Order: sequence, then C-alpha cells, then structure tokens
Amino acid sequence: MASPVELPLPTIEITPEEQSRSTREPGYLVIVWNDPVNLMPYVTHVFQTVFGWERKKAEKHMMEVHEHGKSVLVRESFEKAEFYVHQLQKYSLQATLELAE
Repeated sequence: MASPVELPLPTIEITPEEQSRSTREPGYLVIVWNDPVNLMPYVTHVFQTVFGWERKKAEKHMMEVHEHGKSVLVRESFEKAEFYVHQLQKYSLQATLELAE
C-alpha cells in the first residue's frame, strides 16, 4: 500500500483589480440634515423619489431627521454617494457626504 503524496498548496496572489470593492474603497455616508423649510411629507416624497424606497422606510428616515436633526440614508462608493447628495440638494434638502469610519 503506497503512502499518499503530499503536494504543497498553491499560493494565491490577489491583485488590486481582484480585491473586493470594500477593501479598495472606503464607504461614504449620505446624510440629510434637518432644516426649518421643508415639510415632512415633502421630505418623505423626496426620499421615495431619489432612492426608490417604500413609504414606510422613507417616513422612518424623515422622522429620524425631524427628531434627531439628521439621518444617515445610505453608505455607498464616493461616486454614488456624491450623486445622491446632488440629487437631494436638487430638491432643496441639506445633504452631505462623510467618509464612513
């Protein structure tokens, strides 16, 4: 009976192109801030329009803005977060993006 032959395991090198997106690029948070101008139903409508959210989810974030002064809406790549911020600002909402920790 022959003994099994042990073969060395191959080493796998991961190039930057093959790394997952989360290891290459940090996430960015899209934040909406409370303001004294926009009414709550309008803010809910904007969230539904920009993000395609169901009314319940949009209302949850709208109430968070109203009660806490801000709401973190999404975490995305820089380009997508910047796009969302510009979309929200087009609707006169105070929106910013921050580097996620």
